Amino acid sequence: MADTKVYRASTTAPVNIAVVKYWGKRDPKLNLPTNSSLSVTLSQADLRTLTTASCATSFAGDSLMLNGEQSDISGARTQACFRELRARRAALEAANTSLPKLSTMGLKLVSENNFPTAAGLASSAAGFAALVQAIANLYELPDTPAQLSIVARQGSGSACRSLFGGYVAWRMGDKEDGSDSMADLVAPASHWPNMRALILVVSAAKKGVSSTSGMQQTVATSGLFQQRIANIVPANMTAMEHAVKTRDFAKFAEVTMRESNSFHACCADTYPPIFYMNDISKAAIRAVESINAKAGKTIAAYTFDAGPNCVVYYLDEEAPTVLGAFSGVLGGVTGWKEGSAGVKSSVRLEDGIASVLKDGVSRVIMTSVGEGPLRTEEYLVDENGQPAKR
Repeated sequence: MADTKVYRASTTAPVNIAVVKYWGKRDPKLNLPTNSSLSVTLSQADLRTLTTASCATSFAGDSLMLNGEQSDISGARTQACFRELRARRAALEAANTSLPKLSTMGLKLVSENNFPTAAGLASSAAGFAALVQAIANLYELPDTPAQLSIVARQGSGSACRSLFGGYVAWRMGDKEDGSDSMADLVAPASHWPNMRALILVVSAAKKGVSSTSGMQQTVATSGLFQQRIANIVPANMTAMEHAVKTRDFAKFAEVTMRESNSFHACCADTYPPIFYMNDISKAAIRAVESINAKAGKTIAAYTFDAGPNCVVYYLDEEAPTVLGAFSGVLGGVTGWKEGSAGVKSSVRLEDGIASVLKDGVSRVIMTSVGEGPLRTEEYLVDENGQPAKR
């Protein structure tokens, strides 16, 4: 009797923002990095990808719909993830012939982000983490998050870190086949739960130079880059892991800001130079420096990925000072949580900084450290294999 069932599984996956940056590949095909990295997983209440993976004998091939539009899945990265996950399911089916042959069926994936895609907000990390975890759930794979992170890494390097919550390292590894290049939990969210992040969204437009091409240009042409991967990053990884484990915010902040500066210096040293930051980004840096100077200690840290948006890390106990300084200028933009926009701070940003931020920041996202992928009963594909009405 033919199997006519539509099999489904859904998961959500988080965004992570690196505090020790991944930039540069030693093997582009396998997405193997030139250095280890470390990130903070952000709360899915504020930033997440929801993905439903489904399969059925009636599906003609594989497909992916992202934010209501069909997405190209012919690329080598997506195909590598499909191939690896199918192989793992096929091994289970070979060992237990009573299992339905899901590995032979077409895959239909439907995915939604609750934040702008390709705007420097780590959308590919959450996207590939959700894709891999959803298919792993569909296939009922026994793999651990670390094992699945090897698959997700092949889709998007930083996606491997979104397989965990809390504070996560991606160990670069040294094996040529990439089998030891995987994510690893440094500390769960519960270890340092009062970590907060304020994201200043400068532009929701797609960035001009993609991360993939930017990395290739930097590796090929930047003199600073070799110094970075040989000396700077290894020292920063050691310092950051210690800062997280001891909950030392001052050291966490210093390494975070130095790392961001080092990464963007390498981008500027690329030939021709790459500029992901703009004048609004620079004003955000000056704002953080001003907050710390007036507080008399380091209570806020900026970091920028491959885009102009500023992520400001701070501890919950410093929220009035940090949030108040920004909301005094940006109180009129969307994204402030109840009561946050009216907080009074002891810090008033200088007029020059304030005017640039006011003109350039379109919205804010307030969030905190959060958990890894979560299985959910919220489906984007219905029982008949059609996109679910929402």
